[in-house]
Amino acid sequence: MLKVSGLNAGYGSVNILWDIEFTVDDGQIAAILGGNGAGKTTMVRSITGMIRPSSGSVLFDNEELCQKNSRYILNKGIVQVPEGRQLFTEMTVLENLEMGAFNKVTKEHFQTNLKKAYGWFPKLEERAKQAAGTLSGGEQQMVAVARALIGEPKLLILDEPSLGLAPNIVDDILRVASDMAKNDGISVLLVEQDITKALACADIGYVIENGKVALSGTAEELQANEHVKKAYLGI
Repeated sequence: MLKVSGLNAGYGSVNILWDIEFTVDDGQIAAILGGNGAGKTTMVRSITGMIRPSSGSVLFDNEELCQKNSRYILNKGIVQVPEGRQLFTEMTVLENLEMGAFNKVTKEHFQTNLKKAYGWFPKLEERAKQAAGTLSGGEQQMVAVARALIGEPKLLILDEPSLGLAPNIVDDILRVASDMAKNDGISVLLVEQDITKALACADIGYVIENGKVALSGTAEELQANEHVKKAYLGI
């Protein structure tokens, strides 16, 4: 599905990522873990075409994406739920969800996918005509996730979904992501600071420190790792 190899990227003359390597298989949840400033956001931007890596490879379904633009990458099936949600706050919930149907195929499937979205997050149907900016932070995150899933992703990137949200809301969102991976074969790249919650639902994880992959392994292996325990889990 997704294979990142030798990825180096940054801004101007400042390099942020150093030889990043990881893979995400079909129907797998891979967690990218690390604190603020580790390089997680730069990595997401490199994968989604928002910045051009200085070197390395981003293969998706065996196609090189490093020199492709964001629109092309989106049409290939990589859909991101951005950090901070980035909704159109003056538009209604329904109008925001309509934005998820960004091409001919997803427009044709919109009504079917909208029903699925309301099944995942019933509150959104109740608030369909309400301005998105008037929703709680958790409800806005539900809109952002549903909008992305309406785009029929092959790979869903969740960028810091727990940021500023109550634990029960985060659990709901990660449950939906897990269900999509298990039942629909959608791959999930979960980018998170909350390592406890991320490893609870992930199959595999990669810990980024100072722009490099410091550790990798199954969720169980990372949960048992002494460095992870001391540095991130407070054990």
